[in-house]
Amino acid sequence: MHYLDHAATTPVSQETAQAMLAVLTRQFGNPSSQHTLGREAKKLVDGSRAIIAKSLACKSEQLYFTSCGTESDNWAIRAALHQNRRLGKHIVTTAVEHSAVLQCVKHLEQEGYSVSYVKPDSQGRVTADQIAAVLREDTALVSVMLVNNETGARFPIEEIAALLKDRSTLLHTDAVQGFLKIPFTAKSLGADYISISAHKIGGPKGIGALYTGGKAKTPQPLLYGGGQESNLRPGTEATAQIAGFAKAVELRQNHLEEILHHLADCRAYAVEKLEGIPTLQILSSGGAPHILAASLPGYPSQNIVSELNEKGIYISAGSACHRGKASHVFTAMGLDKKTAAGAIRISFGPETHKSDIDALADALAEHQRTRFPML
Repeated sequence: MHYLDHAATTPVSQETAQAMLAVLTRQFGNPSSQHTLGREAKKLVDGSRAIIAKSLACKSEQLYFTSCGTESDNWAIRAALHQNRRLGKHIVTTAVEHSAVLQCVKHLEQEGYSVSYVKPDSQGRVTADQIAAVLREDTALVSVMLVNNETGARFPIEEIAALLKDRSTLLHTDAVQGFLKIPFTAKSLGADYISISAHKIGGPKGIGALYTGGKAKTPQPLLYGGGQESNLRPGTEATAQIAGFAKAVELRQNHLEEILHHLADCRAYAVEKLEGIPTLQILSSGGAPHILAASLPGYPSQNIVSELNEKGIYISAGSACHRGKASHVFTAMGLDKKTAAGAIRISFGPETHKSDIDALADALAEHQRTRFPML
């Protein structure tokens, strides 16, 4: 097996799985219970929150657990608009955000909000000047991702935060693809809300977190019920997933410099190998070290993914969330239809070996020789 789809999800390590198993089988108390098992579970949740908060260099009380990055995105957007409900009903975002943000703001348009969608250049990049150009007096929220999940483009959140420093406008960033993939702290980014998720960094699915700081006040609850998460996110805590999240953060944080260097080496090696394939185009010029977008114009990416799958090579045709539909990211970049239709995403993790990349390059080269024997 050659797994090159780490931007979709990542394998869970034995250490992380064991941390979760211990909670499922021995430390299974409800954190709200007052007996010994409950207090132990509460201590585990608090300790896990502290570990994850440390990775962001923020206070534990600034971090709330959610079920995923999508929930974190939706909660941040709704909370920001509630806080700035008297400021106005204008939202600024980009045309290449994750669907968790885009679908949320499109629904808000139906509720009477106006939205400015900033388009990227041909490399998928967005500048702070583009954001500044569409700001209005009634702009309540700017939501811009840290790293694009299809191109790996790194967006200038720090510069955008500086633009908004003296304004009441709140800033949210979906940092799911950037968390522990590029170095940052909550303070260095300067965003008021930061969304992160476990399953992109070797943790389990079904657990994420939302950071609130800066100008953000206590967020409006997205749900109502019990008193969990400081009365803001009710529901019995997913203790096993929380423990797995913390263990994954701890493992990655302890070897972060080495992992980031490895990811960058994998990407550079993949570019070198793929550039030798006739007609293949590299679509992204840098940014996050773990994502590489490419295209074989004239051949549908879903067909390429299927052919590679038969060889035990796993990549994506854009985001895993598209499920075979045309990518809004590559369309927004202004790529011609053939290039956009042939776009693929290759993504790397700590477990990636050069042999995985060699297998991919050989399979794509064979594909070219079979389909285009004159090249």
